[in-house]
Amino acid sequence: MGLGLLRAGINEVIATTYQNAAPMGIICRHGEARMVVYRESHTAGRIEDDGWVVANFIFDPVIYVLTAFGDLPRDNFTDEDAGGIPVQRLTGAEAWAAYSAAIERMTDDALMVKLSLLREEIIAPVIHPVNRGFNSIIEATVHATRYARTGDETLKRLILHHARLVKRCGGEREIEALSLLFGHLGIPEKP
Repeated sequence: MGLGLLRAGINEVIATTYQNAAPMGIICRHGEARMVVYRESHTAGRIEDDGWVVANFIFDPVIYVLTAFGDLPRDNFTDEDAGGIPVQRLTGAEAWAAYSAAIERMTDDALMVKLSLLREEIIAPVIHPVNRGFNSIIEATVHATRYARTGDETLKRLILHHARLVKRCGGEREIEALSLLFGHLGIPEKP
């Protein structure tokens, strides 16, 4: 089966499992989709228990930061049926794709998960011009989740680099997302 809404490379989405949402990269290579999920995460536990995950295509940078560092209220989730499997997507998703999630390999730190498409839906066909501010929030958030675990100063420098791009290229939601990100990390707002 093809990749559907996903494209070759790493697709940044908000992944949902039962009552859980987190930014994730879905790796698409050679017509197959996979994820690497940290074992300590709620997402890993739910994949192990339930065997499904939903990729939510959403372009709100605040949601990426909120889900990287906390949980969304229950009213952010909508129940769906994916080939007889009950799944949950984000209410605000513009499109979503549900996958069965088979664990191919485990390490002490991560699960390697193969995804098989069950169902996908485009809810709001909207064009999103490339916005370097939005892209930089995604990059800063990826670095921030690692920085929060390690305290690595190289990651902090990368976060500050992307913060400058957000301030120069982003809109109001990107600036709001950056403020939330700095608040979670305890970084002063002036990079």
